[in-house]
Order: sequence, then structure tokens, then C-alpha cells
Amino acid sequence: MLILLTNDDGIYAPGLAALDRQLRRLGEVCVVAPATEQSGVGHSITYLTPLIVKEVYHGDQRWGWAVEGSPADCVKIGITQFCPRPPDLIVSGINGGLNAGINVLYSGTVAAAIEGAFFGITSVAVSLEFDEHARFDKAARLTRHLIEQILRKQGTDTPADAGPQLYNVNVPNAALNGVPEVCTVPMDITRYGDAFERRTDPWGRDYYWLTGKPPRTTEGHETDLSALAKGQVTITPLDYNMTRNSMLADMKQWQFQMPDMRCEESVDDQNDRPMPVVKTVRKMQQITPDD
Repeated sequence: MLILLTNDDGIYAPGLAALDRQLRRLGEVCVVAPATEQSGVGHSITYLTPLIVKEVYHGDQRWGWAVEGSPADCVKIGITQFCPRPPDLIVSGINGGLNAGINVLYSGTVAAAIEGAFFGITSVAVSLEFDEHARFDKAARLTRHLIEQILRKQGTDTPADAGPQLYNVNVPNAALNGVPEVCTVPMDITRYGDAFERRTDPWGRDYYWLTGKPPRTTEGHETDLSALAKGQVTITPLDYNMTRNSMLADMKQWQFQMPDMRCEESVDDQNDRPMPVVKTVRKMQQITPDD
């Protein structure tokens, strides 16, 4: 089995190295990962500038490729350029920090797995709860056992026409202290309590830090966030088809009335309007001489 391994924390991240060691027990591993951290870039891709790729070695042996791009870039170029043949499995992680709830939509880790599913390859995103002394080796061992069982169960319990499968796995730190309990749950879609903290730099210019707290879990409705709060490993099957099928039938009955685009529409002349200009307020500090 050939496994394409990537992440969004960068090719030198400890979670990537720990997972590489474990996945090599399942088959051949091809490492293609971002050259620098790409957390929160979502499913962005690079097409306005060239992708610079460098080989990374362990001693005299090539270990992988560092891509100056996004996690999705890494999967694209890994499959088409660096894997010796089409991979059988794509794994993204281990991310340093959970990717649960609506954070799935922002996650570069999950985006890499989604990109793999685009190519028709079963893909798994793996994230570990943040800790200054994260136990990536234990999380990687847990992940290997979980992936082995996913592949085995997918081969026997999934309909043949189901297509490639996409999974998001989150591991809380509490699960590394004993026998982990695995819970299959949907992603929580509650909005986070986003807020911005405004500060001022030494030049008097305002800047902002995104802050906010995770949403409260809803009792009676088990999701990835509520299960993680109980110390359970969560696995969520995802789908990149964003069509809201429940609306399609109703919307097909809508009648849209549109103007004849061959006719010119009179509009106010905007040629005399000035071009927009950015104005930054700088609050210069007053310097007072020492006595």
C-alpha cells in the first residue's frame, strides 16, 4: 500500500514525523508537506505564482518534499508529480490542535484530506488536542490502529459504489491515558464566539487579533465537540459535495424574470468619481526631552 502523508503544520512538525514512523508499518509512505506552517488556510491553492519544491533528507536518504504552498497544493503535486504511482491512501496530520466543529471549514489539515477525496482516494485527517508537551508518538500509534480498522471495515461494510471515503479524526489528550473510546459523530455546526481584540502598534496604527471561545455543547445532541469534551476519540465521515439537496426540488419551481441583456441600461456616469485611496491614521508619539 502506498500512503501519501501531508499536514498543515509544516514538514518539520513533530506530528508529521510521528505519524510517518507509524504509517511505515502499513506500507510505503511518500511525504509531501508545506515548507512552513499553513494553519487556517483552508482549501486555498497556488496558481498565480510558481510552486517551489525542495527535497528534504534524513542523512543521505530522501525523506520527502517541502512545498512552498498550501496543504491542498501538496496533495495535488504529490499525487501528480512525486508519488511513484497513484496512492492508495492519503493521511493529513497529525495536527497540533483539534479540528472539530466549524473549524473543519477553515482547516488546512482537513482540506488536504478533501483534496485527496477529489482524486478518488480514501483520505483521513487527524488532529490532536493542543498541549505544550503534546504526545504525538502515542497519538500516532492510536491513529495507525484506527486507520487499519477503518480500511478493513470500509472494505467489508461500505457499498462498492460509495466511492472514496473521507474521514476527520480528532484525538483528545485524555484518550492517551488508557484504552481510548472511539465515537462516530457528526460535526458540530454551532458558530464560535468570534471576537477581535484591538491593539495599537508603536506607530499608532490599530491592528486586531482574532479571539473568541468555542461554542457550548448542546445537551441531548452528540457531536464531535461534545464527545471530545468527554475524552472520546471522534471520527466524522465528511462529504465535499456542498449542494443542499433538500432545496433543489423547491427551487426548480421558482420562476426567475430577467431583463433583456441586449438592451443598454442607463447608469450614472461614474468616470468623475475619484479612485478609492487607503488612508491610515498614524498617531505619532510626542517625544519629550529628558530633564
